Amino acid sequence: MRSRVSASDVDAQRALNADAPRIPNLFRRIVTLFAPHKGAIVVTMVLVLIGAALSVVPPLLTQRAFDEGLFPKSGTPDLPVLTEIVVLMIVVFVGSALLGVWQTYLTASVGNRVMGALRVRLFSHLQSMELSFFTKTKTGIIQSRLQNDVGGVASVLTNTMSSILGNTVTVIAALVAMLLLNWQLTVVAVILMPILVIAQRRVGQVRARIATKTQESLSDMTAITQETLSVSGILLSKSFNRQAAEVERYSDENRTQIRLQVSQAMSGQWFFAMVNIFLSSIPAIVYLVSGWLILGGTTDITAGTIVAFTTVQARLLFPLLALMRVALDLQTSGALFARIFEYLDLKPAIADAPDATPVDPDRDLGRIEFDHVVFRYPDARPGERNTLDDVSFVIEPGEFAAFVGPSGAGKTTVSYLIPRFYDATSGRILFGDTDLRRLQQDSLVSHIGVVSQETYLFHASIAENLRYARPDATQDELEAAARRANIHETIVGFPDGYATLVGERGYRLSGGEKQRIAIARVLLKDPEVLILDEATSALDTISERVVQQALDTASRGRTTIAIAHRLSTIVAADVIFVIDHGQVVERGTHRELLELDGVYARLYLEQTETAILDRE
Repeated sequence: MRSRVSASDVDAQRALNADAPRIPNLFRRIVTLFAPHKGAIVVTMVLVLIGAALSVVPPLLTQRAFDEGLFPKSGTPDLPVLTEIVVLMIVVFVGSALLGVWQTYLTASVGNRVMGALRVRLFSHLQSMELSFFTKTKTGIIQSRLQNDVGGVASVLTNTMSSILGNTVTVIAALVAMLLLNWQLTVVAVILMPILVIAQRRVGQVRARIATKTQESLSDMTAITQETLSVSGILLSKSFNRQAAEVERYSDENRTQIRLQVSQAMSGQWFFAMVNIFLSSIPAIVYLVSGWLILGGTTDITAGTIVAFTTVQARLLFPLLALMRVALDLQTSGALFARIFEYLDLKPAIADAPDATPVDPDRDLGRIEFDHVVFRYPDARPGERNTLDDVSFVIEPGEFAAFVGPSGAGKTTVSYLIPRFYDATSGRILFGDTDLRRLQQDSLVSHIGVVSQETYLFHASIAENLRYARPDATQDELEAAARRANIHETIVGFPDGYATLVGERGYRLSGGEKQRIAIARVLLKDPEVLILDEATSALDTISERVVQQALDTASRGRTTIAIAHRLSTIVAADVIFVIDHGQVVERGTHRELLELDGVYARLYLEQTETAILDRE
């Protein structure tokens, strides 16, 4: 992702020179977004065509009103003819208004449905991205693509189609009408149009670049907001007295945003000022040219012809101006569409193989094997060692296996590879007797439950957080899972019981309460494999004891993999793997590893001595 734009004038100006992502066949891809709404689009096009055709009828009726009703050759106004023309004009106006209302409803419906489908499509695609994508990308920037970028193309999706079609038809109809009225005046009215079209193209390119940088700046502002105004961010800024610094950081980006918004608002204004001068001057020029033609005797221009022509000319020039604005909007929105398609074109690094199969429950379900696994994170620096290096082990169904070792040794990476949050760089990982890469991801994850150190709860009720594992779970099932996790009595003690709102990320609950709710959630899922990633390391001694009892209950009857920092929590494990510098250096039971007097024994001794000193 790009670095944050500074607030300086120089950097803001440089920001305008960056191009939007290059997306092949961008226009075709935008058009295909409307494919599911062909019927409504056809009806809209018919309404637009009728409305555009009707728009040039009043000027022609105006000519008749002048030449046949008000100032006929007889010299006396012809009221019956004039009445007929006026009634016809009113009918045309009413019909055009009704068609306009219907057309607006259809275009708004189609446009907003397309925009909604695009937003859901983008959200769905992001859900399929691998974990590393989210570790490298700020949440606020992702949110900005969903909200600011998709919202930025809303007017294009809702109005552009009808605007282009309607104004194009109006321009063509107006040109025909003008030619029928007087071809010499028509030449005067349109002679400078090509110059305006060329100028418009250049202005559009500038606006597209500014739009790209404006959206990127909005992304940065959204990221800052998301980071600093979350509960965690506020706690951090208050703890370190950094509120003023965060306000200044936001202000810097806000100043950049202001400059870009002003640049976007002003880009093309000189162009449109010249266009307006030109359009406003043409009627006066038409009057002058009409006078020359009449004096020269080369035409039989009447007062009605001049009035009708200037009216039709407005029907030509103002739709033409609207088309130019639409063209600029399309170029600007093209930059936003490019940013949206840039995300949609991202290929998930973790995807099902074409021949992937669901997990077979009859094939040693719960057995995990690492076969000479090497793993290196995608964003690892050149020369950095592998996170896991030639790791092999087997965990049998129903076993309690623990992974211990120094910080950064690769323990948590093991827990990421089993549910296939990442793929091994080389080697194989077997679930049962099948390579993970041959299994369907949804099926694999349905058999695995994870309880991590950092418990995530939604800003919802306790019941809703529990049902995240099983939306169809009954209240009795919720309570049964909560009892097994030693949290039921605590929940019913709250005034609202299971309807209690936990707050953002569960901040209304204690650490131990959040962990036990997370355990209850996993128990509700009832997976064959349970992964505990340092699930008690952040808790105090009393909370740890209560949570550990819940974990002991949760691990019964299923394969359990515990990533442990506190060795006292895994002394009863069936097998303990000691990882150091990405390799399994020791394995065995607690007693066997103590007798080995190696890395595990040293870690256990250090923690025991620390615990004794803490008690003293």
